[in-house]
Amino acid sequence: MRLTLYTDYSLRLLMYVALKGEELSTIQEISDAYEISNNHLMKVVTELGRLGIIETLRGRGGGLRLARAPEDVNIGALVRRIEDDGQHVECFQASTNKCRITASCKLRHALREALEAYYTVLDGLTLADLVARPQPLRKLLELTA
Repeated sequence: MRLTLYTDYSLRLLMYVALKGEELSTIQEISDAYEISNNHLMKVVTELGRLGIIETLRGRGGGLRLARAPEDVNIGALVRRIEDDGQHVECFQASTNKCRITASCKLRHALREALEAYYTVLDGLTLADLVARPQPLRKLLELTA
């Protein structure tokens, strides 16, 4: 299973913000730290704000921070919400499936099982787990303690 860049950027942004704690982060500093386009991050920030995972403060001295504790942000649930629809192959979507072999295809079941295993691993992680060893991450992102 594969994450989209959008989901990758979302997770990295959340890790950065979690490392900063209550201190506000800006899109520019996150963009600089990860060498990611501001425009891409603005879209991510909009979505994460809409989902209630981050809060944004506008104006001079504004920025963003987590709206929830890192241990309350489940990675599996977040990835499910951010990824398009989780329908990785045609036969997973009954309303649009036109595959002729669906009725007796073992691949369909194997892929479904693999996808469930993938999400089972992600369901066991929180944002707090991803930043549990903050010092190496802070050093790589050039964040001061």
